[in-house]
Amino acid sequence: MNTVESQIFAWVLHFRQLSYKLDYRENQTGVQRLKNIQEDIKTGKFKQAYLLYGEEAYLKQQYKRNLVKALNPDDDTMNFTRYEGKGIDVRELLSLCDTMPFFAERRVVLLEDTGFFKNKCEELADYMKALPDYLYLVFCESEVDKRSRMYKAVKACGSIGEFKQQDEKTLMRWAAGILGKNGRRITQRDVELLLTMTGTDMGNIRMELEKLISYTVGRDVVTAADIQAVCTTQTTNKIFDMVRAVTEKNQKRALDLYYDLLTLREPPMRILFLLAKQFRQICLTKKMSQEGLSQTEIASKLGVPSFVVRNLASCARSYTVEELENAVRDFVDAEEAVKTGTLGDVLSVELLIVKYSSARAVRA
Repeated sequence: MNTVESQIFAWVLHFRQLSYKLDYRENQTGVQRLKNIQEDIKTGKFKQAYLLYGEEAYLKQQYKRNLVKALNPDDDTMNFTRYEGKGIDVRELLSLCDTMPFFAERRVVLLEDTGFFKNKCEELADYMKALPDYLYLVFCESEVDKRSRMYKAVKACGSIGEFKQQDEKTLMRWAAGILGKNGRRITQRDVELLLTMTGTDMGNIRMELEKLISYTVGRDVVTAADIQAVCTTQTTNKIFDMVRAVTEKNQKRALDLYYDLLTLREPPMRILFLLAKQFRQICLTKKMSQEGLSQTEIASKLGVPSFVVRNLASCARSYTVEELENAVRDFVDAEEAVKTGTLGDVLSVELLIVKYSSARAVRA
């Protein structure tokens, strides 16, 4: 490695380390904010506005229920109002907010998926500069724009909790903990199998755990056979099973899985889209592995758990980077061919499965 290459490598390493530090600090700040909300619930010392947002719906809903219950412990319907969806009449909302609570200390207003934090809502943002001391607002949103006036208004007078998709270790501990509380044990490998089948949505995992607990009554160990017997595989994971069969050159299994998905009325275009996504991730995993990134680093960049990266890396061994890049292009071309009517949607996927599961290496 010459001097210039050494300097470039040093700068890349420096910026990568800086990026990880910033991500870590942001994550720690997010954790502390959630702890602050938990402390408010525990002590009964509430902020006047709360914003709960993010993609982890199960956890977000838990915090919402606990917060609303703490603010309105007697289920007082006279002084509790819930709004949901876009198109809320803001003037009507402000009129309600200005109404004193009826024989109570608080008026609690829950607002869900309003879009106020993505689209402008100037009247409410102005109103929040001086909230009545009896008023408590709880916003529960899927997406927010941190640059919006509403986000800044809540930040100034209240507390914000972001609910990100949980990492692999957290999900594994959580799932094992639920099983443990119900007198069941499970190995790390089998928890990984469970997550591979269910995906990382905590609500879905919770439902599958309930099925496992019921299925294993009278036993104290949950096995891989139990998981395969009762847990429902998500469509995206069925797609990955098909991709794995393709990369293992098991053409019959790959096609059988494809026809199973069609029987389940899964649209061929959605299957094509998910196949393209999986191959794109396999390609990126191969490239980043060759660049020397660890599985943890790759998982962070792809936004998937580490065990998913292990599966992607396993699939990537069957192809060169060039072959994977060609595959991604083929999927894009197939989608275009279907849209223009030059190829049928069912046939387009069949042809790609056959091409990339053929015994010899595929080169465009």
